[in-house]
Amino acid sequence: MPRGGEPFEHRVFSDLVDLLTPGDVLVVNESRVRLARLLGRKPTGAPSEILLLRPWADGDETGSEVGHDAARDEATLWEALVRPGGKLKPGRVVNVAPGFNVEIMDSAPGGGRVVRLVVEGSVGEALERHGHMPLPPYLERDDGPLDRERYQTVYARVPGSVAAPTAGLHFTRELLAEIDAKGVERVAVTLDVGMGTFRPVEADDPAEHDMHTERYFVSADAAGAINAALSEGRRIWAVGTTVVRTLESAARGSEARESAVREGVVGEGGGVTDLFVRPPFRFQVVDGLITNFHLPRSTLLMLVAAFAGYERTMEAYSAAIGEEYRFYSYGDAMVVG
Repeated sequence: MPRGGEPFEHRVFSDLVDLLTPGDVLVVNESRVRLARLLGRKPTGAPSEILLLRPWADGDETGSEVGHDAARDEATLWEALVRPGGKLKPGRVVNVAPGFNVEIMDSAPGGGRVVRLVVEGSVGEALERHGHMPLPPYLERDDGPLDRERYQTVYARVPGSVAAPTAGLHFTRELLAEIDAKGVERVAVTLDVGMGTFRPVEADDPAEHDMHTERYFVSADAAGAINAALSEGRRIWAVGTTVVRTLESAARGSEARESAVREGVVGEGGGVTDLFVRPPFRFQVVDGLITNFHLPRSTLLMLVAAFAGYERTMEAYSAAIGEEYRFYSYGDAMVVG
């Protein structure tokens, strides 16, 4: 989708190679989706569900800094969503499997719970054996064996998300090799995608929406590569809205950060972002966007409208409906540049 008003082009995703030029920087989110959904039963036999959101460290709901704490994989205290919420109060226990219980410890913000995983052996191994892939609720189905691979990007590396950065699901290793061979520089950042990404904007005024928070991390190498490209006038392509939030958050954080890279605007390091990208918005880093088609009233759709323009975005969605494109997580994609 050209932002300048030129006609739309309908292509297959592998044509992305033709849209990129040598020297461009393609930024991906290498966060990996956890097997964060636990199905179990209360002592009464009633079914229960636990969705692990993020480790809970000393009462700090933000947990440890993303990308830096390997101990997160063995964390026993978690912030979680539970079902049925009215029944799973502090003091209750859910049995997931023999030798694997979840104790409800306390309440957490937003109606969640602080839970403790009680396992025999490694927490990571227990989650790998008994955890389920947390598919988006609008799919209205349970996960299957194929989802462990299909709901994960080929470059996913750092566990932490409860939803996939879905724009990246279109990439294959073969396509990435073609992009690399063309002279496009590939850079990885991390943003742990949370369940808040699915929460619709219900307020009439989007400014009144309570934006969800997500942890992000930009390495020194990634910041250096992006800043070098910015100083040289090379294009920065974001694979997904999560990368947009990461880069634009890191740019704004760098304004007051002494350790910011001098050559550019993106600061290295990590933190928690609640950046709500919506019209009007001044983008400091991103020149091009690769993204899926999003739900109405979602913060993701508003981000696309801020980048491409509201009218242009609605025209693109109408064209996609006319072409019977598939929407949402396992759907088709569009390139905005």
